[in-house]
Amino acid sequence: MLIALYLAEIQPQVITFADVGGEKPETIAHRDRMNAILAAWNWPPIITCRKIPLASTGYDDLFGNCLTNETLPSLAFGMKSCSIKWKQIPQDQLIKGARSGPNAALPHPVWTEAEGTGQRIVKLIGYDCGRADLRRSRNLRTVDADFDYAYPLQLLGWTREDCIAIIMDVLGVDYVPIKSACFFCPASKIWELYWLAAHHPDLLERALLLERTALTGRHSRFDEVEFGATWEELVSNADRFPSSNTTVGLGRNFAWNQWARVNDVVDDEFRVRRGRSDRARFQIRAAELRRSDNADDGRRQSLTRLAA
Repeated sequence: MLIALYLAEIQPQVITFADVGGEKPETIAHRDRMNAILAAWNWPPIITCRKIPLASTGYDDLFGNCLTNETLPSLAFGMKSCSIKWKQIPQDQLIKGARSGPNAALPHPVWTEAEGTGQRIVKLIGYDCGRADLRRSRNLRTVDADFDYAYPLQLLGWTREDCIAIIMDVLGVDYVPIKSACFFCPASKIWELYWLAAHHPDLLERALLLERTALTGRHSRFDEVEFGATWEELVSNADRFPSSNTTVGLGRNFAWNQWARVNDVVDDEFRVRRGRSDRARFQIRAAELRRSDNADDGRRQSLTRLAA
């Protein structure tokens, strides 16, 4: 979207990125590289927005929030409150300011100017014309009490493929980013789990720990007496853990831990296998399972070469 604005000679006054603390390293590195591009364009830098929880909570990010409360991100239950709480509100507070609490801050000058002149601030959102984004944005608002909303990529008719091609043409193939998402995001595809196992086994292990804690913690509906086996036994050999009508996992209708065990991604201690052959196996499976509409992003280059 930034490239679309640049080509149209439209410079935004504020550029924000909401970091919930669970992004993959590639996304943070891409943000930093894009800041160098923005500086060369004489554009404002990307401002990273983060929710600051109360010190008494004992956590400082979404992962810690879920782990401490022994639960899963709300998306695992078909809701989106984590996105509102950890992404939307911090970005709104950057603009409007916050009167109290850990996120207290003065309004941004853009907000003050808009209030003084009676103008409306327009938020630009980067949904494209791909099937998934069109579905997500079908009922999105174009105006609320504080902001107007516009979707430049959809106005241009750009699909994800178009976006990738234009990024490659303007900045080069190395600037095609991977999808911005938490490493424990319930919307992850199976191929993305294999990719995570190959490239960031430590992050996958953390995600598995989070899920195990939620599924067996104080909010668990798992009952060893009812199921007649320990949690570890069910995960290692059940078709689905423990069943879709008793619990949900990070996969919404399946548990990542069960997937990892039956596909030999982890050992008996739930440690991701890190051998060279294991990593190659994970990458091959990611390439085999990935489809053109599955989070088409910078990862496709290496997976396409591998599949060939």
